Formats: sequence, C-alpha cells, structure tokens
Amino acid sequence: MKLLQRKLRERFKRSRGEMDNNSLDYFTGNFTEIPNTTTAPPWSEATLLGLQVSLSALLAIVTLTTVLSNAFVIATIFLTRKLHTPANFLIGSLAVTDLLVSILVMPISIVYTVSKTWSLGQIVCDIWLSSDITFCTASILHLCVIALDRYWAITDALEYSKRRTMRRAGIMVGVVWVISISISIPPLFWRQAKAHEELTECMVNTDQISYTLYSTFGAFYVPTVLLIILYGRIYVAARSRILKTPSSSGKRFTTAQLIQTSAGSSLCSLNSASNQEAHLHSGGVGGGGGGGGGSPLFMNSVKVKLADSVLERKRLCAARERKATKTLGIILGAFIICWLPFFVGTLVMAICKECWFDPVLFDIFTWLGYLNSLINPVIYTVFNDEFKQAFQKLIKFRR
Repeated sequence: MKLLQRKLRERFKRSRGEMDNNSLDYFTGNFTEIPNTTTAPPWSEATLLGLQVSLSALLAIVTLTTVLSNAFVIATIFLTRKLHTPANFLIGSLAVTDLLVSILVMPISIVYTVSKTWSLGQIVCDIWLSSDITFCTASILHLCVIALDRYWAITDALEYSKRRTMRRAGIMVGVVWVISISISIPPLFWRQAKAHEELTECMVNTDQISYTLYSTFGAFYVPTVLLIILYGRIYVAARSRILKTPSSSGKRFTTAQLIQTSAGSSLCSLNSASNQEAHLHSGGVGGGGGGGGGSPLFMNSVKVKLADSVLERKRLCAARERKATKTLGIILGAFIICWLPFFVGTLVMAICKECWFDPVLFDIFTWLGYLNSLINPVIYTVFNDEFKQAFQKLIKFRR
C-alpha cells in the first residue's frame, strides 16, 4: 500500500529548503558567496549498516512468522474434517490472502524499506504494487465478510443455517476479490504512461485525489464503518442473550457458540433439562413409561439435579457470551490499530497539499498494516476452542 510515498518524498525535499551556494544581491547586483551549511550525517557507515541489518532481521522475522501462522491455519482446516464448514471456509480464505501478503508483498517491501531505492525493474514494480493493493484490500474485506456471516448466524440463526452453504461462502469470497482487483487496477494505467522514465522509486504514480478517495474509502473507511455496525449489533445480541431466559421449546443457537465456533452448528441449549423435566411429569421416570411409577422422594431429587444442571449450563453459556464479546473487541481493536494510521496519513496527504509526514514514519504505518496479516490467524484461531483442539491434534500427529 504505497499510494502517496512519492509525494511524501518530494515534499520532504522541498521542506528541507535546499539552497545553492551562490545568491544574487538585489541591491548591488553582485553575487555573494554563501557558505555551505550542509553537515555530515550523524551516523557512521558502520552504524547505518548495523541498523539496516537489524531492521532487515526484524522485518524478516515478522514475515516468516506471518507465513508460518497462516500456513498452519490453512493446514489445520484442510486436515481436520470437523472444520470443513462454510464459516471456516471464510477463515481459511482469509488465511490464504494473508499468506499471499507475506509471500508476495512483504519480502520485497523489506528490501525497499531498508535500501530506500528501487532496483528490481518496471515489471516487478507493477506486479508488486498490484499485489500489495489487491491482497491488503482483500484481507480487510475478508474481515467484513466474516463479520457479516456471524451477524446473520446470530440474528437469524434458524433460517440462515439453511442458507449457510459452501456455495454462498464462495460467492462472498468472489465478491471480495472483485472489489479488491477493481481498486488495484487503475494505477497500472498511470504507471504505463510514465514507463519510459528512469525507475528509482516504485510508487503509485498519480496525483488524482479522486482515486485516492475511491481507494481509501473502498479499502478501509467503508469496511471499518461496516465492521463497527456489525460487531456493535453482535455485542448487543450477546449481552441480551446473557440476560434473556431461554425459550421453553426447541433448541436455540447462542451467540457464544456462533462466535467462538466457526461451524456455528454447536448448540448451547438450556432446554434439554427442561424437556427431561417435562418428561418426568408425563411419567417417563420410574416405571416402564406408564403413568406415575416413580416415588415422590425420587422425583424431587431428580428435579433438584435437573435444576442444578440448568443453572450450571446457564452459567457456562453466560461465561461463553462474555468471552465472545471480548473477542469481538480484540478483533475490531486490532484491525483499527493496524490500519488506521496508514489510511489517515494517506488521506491527509491527498487533501492537504502542505502537510508532510516523515517517510520513515510512513514506512512504520505501512508495516503496521502488514502486521494485521499476522494478527488475524492468531485472533481467529487461538480464541476458538475447535481450532485449539485441532491444533493440538495436528501437533501430536506431526510429532
């Protein structure tokens, strides 16, 4: 995501106020020699080399960790039959997208960030820029698709469970990629218009604010508003489920299970004990299914046990609801922290012509966005009991 770094560097050069050694004296008409005030850089070559090596090693560790974590998520979903569900298909697609970011975007970005010059040629530059915009946008939009899937699963559990198919999940993923590609294509035309120039920087070469607004709002601001709305409603639904008394008939999908388990098929039913108690009243305990075979003392003891079972299940479900709502906050908070600085800086630089960001600060914002591709598999799997069990089985199998 390098939309405006060319502007940043040009404004940085202008802000330094570089001066010639000669200036014209307007009163005498003579040239006056002005001393060169340029000072030597405070860092020696050895120090700069050490900093570059350290920075390269740090970014390489982040990249390698991102590759391994997303690859492990993909392998876990592929090898665990229990995780072959539409919701886990969306999480697996997110992991594939983040894996592409870590393989095709981040390694080249390491070289470019450290060296500050582009030496890989025009073709590699075009491929890298397109991959950067497409994959990062797709990663962000996958979060919206997952949130939308969980929102439907919570608010309309019974009906949506019938429509929650692999085909539907595939269509949602297809829409994500179509939007992402439509955002990444326009800069290629502007790049081709200046292909004859000597290439020392690989940037999206456009001064059109309309594209900046289109790309930033399509890739971040609109998805962020959608995520806030969806997770806000999921949070409200989760809170209401904690306080709401379960229905006396039929099983109910609960928010906690639908958030924590990707399949959305597990039930946290508080009604099975109630159904058993009703069965007791109809004479199903103590004597062959006929009428009233059990003793009153036995009936009372069974009712007490069933009541304790209902309370215990209710406490467990409430605990799961609280954990699920905390998970939602972590998901949304991590996404905003990682991507907000980059997109705010990009939008400010497009609107405010006199504003300036240090290129180093902008590199930090860019890599903070890449870091979201490492955080995604952690959040969507570590807080999921089914994934944790699958991880443990997979590790034991490898050993």
